[in-house]
Order: sequence, then structure tokens, then C-alpha cells
Amino acid sequence: MPQKEKAAAASALQCQLDQRFHGPLMAFFMRRVHDHALAQDLTQETLLRVIAFQQLRQVVQPESFVFTIATNLLRDLKRLHAKVNPHDFIPIDDATASELERQLVEDISPERVLLGAESLNDVLRTLNELGKRTRDIFVLFRVERMKQKDIAALYGISQSTVEKHVMRATSHLAARCGFFAKVGGFWE
Repeated sequence: MPQKEKAAAASALQCQLDQRFHGPLMAFFMRRVHDHALAQDLTQETLLRVIAFQQLRQVVQPESFVFTIATNLLRDLKRLHAKVNPHDFIPIDDATASELERQLVEDISPERVLLGAESLNDVLRTLNELGKRTRDIFVLFRVERMKQKDIAALYGISQSTVEKHVMRATSHLAARCGFFAKVGGFWE
């Protein structure tokens, strides 16, 4: 393939990836770094790494591939930050530290941890009863706090279809394990 055709194909691929993943990646990074400029940089770096991948046409699940790269970039950023700023913490006095420790230990009893783990296992088991797409959309919306329009763009479906998947998963959870009564409206 001549050089001009390669450049045109790469440019078209970059536009497609940017249209499909820019919004979801920005939402993903903003929830984690709370800095728009850094989220923008991480989004661009993710898309550049996707484009640079030689066997891109062979990727079966592009969404998983893109968000795996994004997650790895966050891990790299965290490691780098830990190396550069090893003592980056807010100092607190001994009285405040002991009060915080007492609150944490009292509030998180072994029984509470066990109940939380059992509830989480119930939810995961119930979510696994759903179809993969419904489960993934529900997790993106309720856990990752991604906007429905971004999920719709990611999957190439309408926003009303995303709403239907979320409703299906919500109804299934409520019917199967009474989940909403247990967590006191966390998912609301």
C-alpha cells in the first residue's frame, strides 16, 4: 500500500476511534483523576496506543481492548506518581489519627464485612444470569457512572435501548435478590 493510502487509512481509523470512544474514555478518566486536562491527555494516549497496535483488525472485542489500555495507563500513572511523590500525603496530628482509626475499626466489624461480601456475591451471581451486553451496560451505567448517551455511542445503539438494558438488569436484581431493600437505595 502506498504511503499516502496508509496515511489516509490511519487518519480515517483515528476519526472513527475518536468518534466512538472519546466520550466514554473522558468519562472513564474524569471519574478517576478529576482533572480535565489530564483526562484529555490520557484519552488521546489511549487512542494513540490503539492505533499503534499492529493487529488492530484482529481485535474481537474493541471495547474491552480500548478500556484495558486505558486501565493500564491509569496504573502506569499511579506508579509514576508514587515514585515522584512518595511522601505525598496530608499530615494529621495523633489525636485525629487515633479518632479516625477508632471510627474505622468500629464501623467495619467482621459481621458487616461478611454481610457485604455475601450481598456482593448475590449481586454478581444475579448479574451473571443476564446477557453479557445487559450486564455490561448496567455496570457501566450504575457502577462506572457513565452517561447513557456515552454508553449508547460506545455500543452503537440508541439511548432508549441502553435505558431498556438498565431497566431489565434493575428489575432482575430487585426480583431475584431484593437488592434494593438491602443497600438502602445505593443504585437510585
